[in-house]
Amino acid sequence: MESVARTPMRVAGGMNGHRGREIYGQFQMPLHYPRYTKSDYETMPEWKLDCLLSEYGLPVTGNVEQKRNYAMGAFLWPH
Repeated sequence: MESVARTPMRVAGGMNGHRGREIYGQFQMPLHYPRYTKSDYETMPEWKLDCLLSEYGLPVTGNVEQKRNYAMGAFLWPH
């Protein structure tokens, strides 16, 4: 099987003088996994859902109920 080399994308520097960095693809795992409960997701405002989903590189489309269901499916694990 042949390996595929990815070309890095250059990301511009952000606030506080951070230099640009190279990333491979668009997904970047944040440092901490979200620790919300099901009831937290059920009452979470849409803007907060949008921020959470976009932080993990997940789609931020649909109505607020679709976003809630997507976030719960992505971040809640059955016990």
